[in-house]
Amino acid sequence: MLGIQGARRPRAESLRSRMAKPTEVAVTLETKIESVDLAEEIASRVAAAAGFDEEDRHKISMAVRESVINAIQHGNRLDRGKKVQLSFVVERKQVVVTVVDQGDGFDVNSIPDPRLENNLLKSAGRGIFLIRTFMDEFHVERQAGGGTRVTMVKRASKSDPAPRAPSGRAKN
Repeated sequence: MLGIQGARRPRAESLRSRMAKPTEVAVTLETKIESVDLAEEIASRVAAAAGFDEEDRHKISMAVRESVINAIQHGNRLDRGKKVQLSFVVERKQVVVTVVDQGDGFDVNSIPDPRLENNLLKSAGRGIFLIRTFMDEFHVERQAGGGTRVTMVKRASKSDPAPRAPSGRAKN
């Protein structure tokens, strides 16, 4: 409708119905540590635009941060020739976050539980533990051609209004 004279603005009803449809935000990140901060910032903005409260925004952002750190360090092994795909799908009552690396894959069940006494001083497993704690769902899949897909879901808490689709404009 841009640039068309005489075009009418959509009625409020059609805008509301479009907001109810899932909205996706996707980025390709370079395999470098600086990408972790960018991923966390994007996650925070998407969660805020979707209507999550401050606590849930923090949980979503931290889960994304930990997952992207794992993708860069353990998945892609800091290989700058590999990329990390990050996507967010905002639906009526949840956000689905996907992080895909180009590494060899891993077995999530082989990650030690950092709460066990013999693992308390080890750093391995803490990121996965945080993700599981902060998100409502956490799934790890090996990709057919290599790499790992991590899918995380955060649903709106009872006191939050249902998340809304981001407007596409970032606030500075």
